Amino acid sequence: MYLLPLITQLPAQAQETPKEEDYFRIMKMSAPEGTLLEVGGLTLLPNGDLGVATRRGDVFIVENPTSRRPFFRKFASGLHEILGLAYKNGSLYCAQRGELTRLEDTNMDGKADVYETVYAWPISGHYHEYSFGPKLAPDGSFFVSGNVAFGNEEWWRGESRVPWRGWMMHIAADGSSMEPWATGMRSPCGLGMINGELFYSENQGDWMGSGGVWQVKKGDFVGHPAGLRWTNMPNSPLKLTEEQIYAQVDQRRTRNAEGRAVKPENVVDEQFKTLFEVKKAIPQLKTPAVWLPHGVLGISNSEILPIPEGAFGPFAGQVLVGDQGQSKIMRVVMEKVNGEYQGVAFDFRGGFQSGVLRMAWGQDGSLFVGETNRGWGSAGDANEGLQRLVWNNRVPFEMQTVKAMPDGFEIEFTLPVDKRSAEDLASYAVESFIYKYHPVYGSPTVNMEKCNVKGVKVSEDGMKVRIIVDNLRQYYIHNITLEGVRARDQFFSLVHPTGYYTLNNIPEGAKLAMSEVSTRNSAAETKAAEEAAAKAAAAKTKTAAGKTAAAKPADATVKPVAKVATFEEVKPLLAKYTCAACHNAEKKQVGPAFKDIAKKRYTNEMMVKLIYNPNPENWPGYATEMPPMPQVPKADAMKIAGWINSLK
Repeated sequence: MYLLPLITQLPAQAQETPKEEDYFRIMKMSAPEGTLLEVGGLTLLPNGDLGVATRRGDVFIVENPTSRRPFFRKFASGLHEILGLAYKNGSLYCAQRGELTRLEDTNMDGKADVYETVYAWPISGHYHEYSFGPKLAPDGSFFVSGNVAFGNEEWWRGESRVPWRGWMMHIAADGSSMEPWATGMRSPCGLGMINGELFYSENQGDWMGSGGVWQVKKGDFVGHPAGLRWTNMPNSPLKLTEEQIYAQVDQRRTRNAEGRAVKPENVVDEQFKTLFEVKKAIPQLKTPAVWLPHGVLGISNSEILPIPEGAFGPFAGQVLVGDQGQSKIMRVVMEKVNGEYQGVAFDFRGGFQSGVLRMAWGQDGSLFVGETNRGWGSAGDANEGLQRLVWNNRVPFEMQTVKAMPDGFEIEFTLPVDKRSAEDLASYAVESFIYKYHPVYGSPTVNMEKCNVKGVKVSEDGMKVRIIVDNLRQYYIHNITLEGVRARDQFFSLVHPTGYYTLNNIPEGAKLAMSEVSTRNSAAETKAAEEAAAKAAAAKTKTAAGKTAAAKPADATVKPVAKVATFEEVKPLLAKYTCAACHNAEKKQVGPAFKDIAKKRYTNEMMVKLIYNPNPENWPGYATEMPPMPQVPKADAMKIAGWINSLK
């Protein structure tokens, strides 16, 4: 999945490529001493003030939020874990655990004196029953989503204990009614309205092989079966049942000899189904518009936010998606093919001080970022925070968009490309993969195949390239890597050379003729030249029979020293097997730092055993247990273990 393509030799004028932080600066926002901003909701008010809701149940109004000294005024308190905030007609609306609440200051003293229940829904009291939202629809109505709970004995299995858990709820503008909208959600933290249409982001978990972005229409089922428990209710928009899903995919409810429930784990080389295969039998099943590969583009996806015109330069009109676990923001570009959304996802900006949960635009075009890591560890040194992301008006060299073509992809850039590097097939690498649809927590990448790049056509202005790609696969994620493409003017490489395109449909239309494209491949030319040189050298050094000196036999008592992999050698493996999603070399993240693991002084063999069968008791104090990773080949696991132990 993380193919390292051969790179065209760089000319002498190549310069070091700028990084994310050279274009988008993270700025700290000073909060009053003693204020804990575990941000659960953000919204901009008409006068430019910022509404901030916290998971601790407070709401602040931040006056002059883009100034050096913003003023925080407490507007409301005593609410139950707010995880969303919206402004409408002079009031703030927030989702508490069990209700949509309206907050209003009627006596104009700067504090809410009206706390009105707009609509309430059932809760069982389970800790995981978070409620997210609201998001405002164009007609002024509200969308709110609800997390599933977990089982008591089967603590790993999501369940809907009370109605509408694992559902998207649509609440009338006046709160007079609620219609269940769609189900199949597990942890629907990020809701977003894009051009008046509802989307949401999902996290990896049971029945969810990876995170992603779904469009949600009334009556959709997006994959997790727990919410189907309530489809027999008269107002349910679909009548699909759990049993229909389990007829397609075994729910794997088994017990051991002692009668205890057995947690399902991934099985290597098993027969399995994918979401799109089950969709053939169950048309209500909705696949993601864009997959966000777990461990690469986040591990706990959150807010979805379109970029308005005038903000962030060439990326206006695209979509940002936050991630709590990796404390970063991704960029998503979607298109419609055959009436269905699909598109590409890129990394955008990392390095926030805590997990990115909520985002909102300021009047100056900067981005407010609300953060928390409670309940799920995150990268960064803080447990909470409110920061601001500011563009410096310099255009980075990036893939601006990727669009599907009948025979491959068209890639548009933010700056013109160097034509020679862009016409070299060695500059490109494409491979595709997908995830299992099963009751296990997450999925490894499966069905991975390389997609040969056969030709490339560069536009006259250098702003676009079109690549002909073999082996396109419908519903698969296509990893498109452009390590060798350079900018025309300063010969920079791309800030983010990899995009992940979810190909739900292959468009019809004209294909490129091979006579139109470049087929030059510097890597193939170099390899052929090296092979020819090696053959010539072998022929020259061949000696007559009987004249070859006998080599001195090696000392059998001397054992060769195993070579320890360097970080650059092991880095692709850490990404491929999602180790880097939870572990950092130097500091605690979701899991312990690799340096701390090295201090345990496990042998390489023992560490490999723990990769395959982790022991959570070895690491008390970590909320998230490491899942077994039997899919990692032993040779790769030994290489990773050897590198970790080299950090002692």
